[in-house]
Amino acid sequence: MNRLSLCFSRGIARVTEAALGPYQAAVIRIGFSLTWLLFLLREFPHRQELYGPDAPWSWDLAEQLTASNGSFTVLLWFRGQPWFEIVYVLAVLASLLLMLGWRTRTLSVLFMVGVLSLQNRSVFAGDGGDNVLHLMSLYLVFTRCGQVWSLDARRARRAAAARARGERTPDRAGPVLWAVLGLVLVVVTAAGRMRGEWLVPALLWGVWVAQALWWAVGRRDRWSQPRILLDVIANLVHNAALLVIAAEACLIYATAGWYKIQGSRWQDGTAVYYPLHLDYFSPWPALGDLLSASGTMVMLVTYGTVAVQVAFPFTLFNRRVKNVLLAAMMTEHAVIAVVLGLPFFSLAMIAADAVFLPTSFLHRVGGWAAHARGRLPSRAGRPEPEGARSPGDGEPVHVGFGA
Repeated sequence: MNRLSLCFSRGIARVTEAALGPYQAAVIRIGFSLTWLLFLLREFPHRQELYGPDAPWSWDLAEQLTASNGSFTVLLWFRGQPWFEIVYVLAVLASLLLMLGWRTRTLSVLFMVGVLSLQNRSVFAGDGGDNVLHLMSLYLVFTRCGQVWSLDARRARRAAAARARGERTPDRAGPVLWAVLGLVLVVVTAAGRMRGEWLVPALLWGVWVAQALWWAVGRRDRWSQPRILLDVIANLVHNAALLVIAAEACLIYATAGWYKIQGSRWQDGTAVYYPLHLDYFSPWPALGDLLSASGTMVMLVTYGTVAVQVAFPFTLFNRRVKNVLLAAMMTEHAVIAVVLGLPFFSLAMIAADAVFLPTSFLHRVGGWAAHARGRLPSRAGRPEPEGARSPGDGEPVHVGFGA
C-alpha cells in the first residue's frame, strides 16, 4: 500500500511540476504551422476558387451548412473581397509567427481561427491531411508549445539573464496584443457575429481571460502561491493535450489499419497497385510504373502498410520497437508525398507522429542545429547570454503572454 501511494505521488508530481515533452510539443507546433503555411502559399493563386466569395461552394451554401452544423468561420462574418483577403493574409501571418514561436499562446489561437475559418468555408476542398490539421489546431491551443525552439524561449532566457543582473525587462508587446484582441472579441460578440456552437467562442474568451489572470498574478511575484497554482494548471492542461494528440494519432492508425484488413484488395495484396495508376495520384507516372512493376514488391508494401498501422498502438509499450515502426511510418509518408503527390497530407501525419519521437533524438537534432547556427558568420564571436540553458531540462519557463 505504501509503495502504491508512493508511485501515485510521484505520478502526480511528474504531471504537475513540469510541462512534459517540450521538444515534442515544439516539433508539433513547427510541423503543423509549416504544413498550413506551405498549403496557403501554394494555393495563393487559386485562393478565390477554394475559399473566396465566388467559390464553387457558394456563400449561400456555406452559410446554410454552417447554420446547420454549427461550425465556426470568420469568413462568413462579412461578405466581400476585402474581408476575404484580410483573413487569408492573417492566416498566413499567424502560421509563420507560430512556426517561429512568437507569442505562441496567442498565435496558437489565431492559427486555430485561420484553420477553422478557411476549412469550414469550403468543406470539400482538401484531403485527409486537412482533417488531421483541423483537429490538431484545436489541441495546440492547450499546449505550452513555445518552451523550446521558439522566439518566446529566447525572450525568456534574455529576461532571466536581465533579472540576474538586477535589470527589469517590461513586456509591452504582450499587453498591447491582448488589449487589441480583446477589443475585437468585444466588438464581434456585441455585433452577434459569434454564431455557431459554443465551443470556439468560449475557447477564445477563456484564453483571453486566462492570459489576463496569468499576467495579473505574476506581475508582482513570480513565485507566489497563486502563480504556482496557475503554473500547475497550465502543466496539467498541456500534458493532457499531449496525451490527446498521442491518442488521436494512435486512433488514426488503428482505424485505418483495421478498415484496410476488411478490404478484399488489401487481403489479396494488390491494393497499393491501383492508386499508383490513377491520374489524380500520379505526378510521376514513370515512378509509379517502376514501383508497381514487381508483384512481390506490391504485395510486401500492401501487407507491410496494414501490419505497421495495426501494430503501432501496441508497440508504445516497447520503446525500441516503437521507434523502428515510427521511422517506418514517417518514411512511408515521405514516399506517399513524392509518389502519390500528397505532400500536405504526409507533412500533417509526420507532424502528428512527432509526439512519439524520443527526447534524446530531439536533443541531438537541437544540438546539431545550434552547432550549425554557431558556425554562421553573423554569429561568430557572439557569446551566449547567461541563463541560456534550454528550457525543458528541468526548469519550467514562464513567458507571460507567450507562455
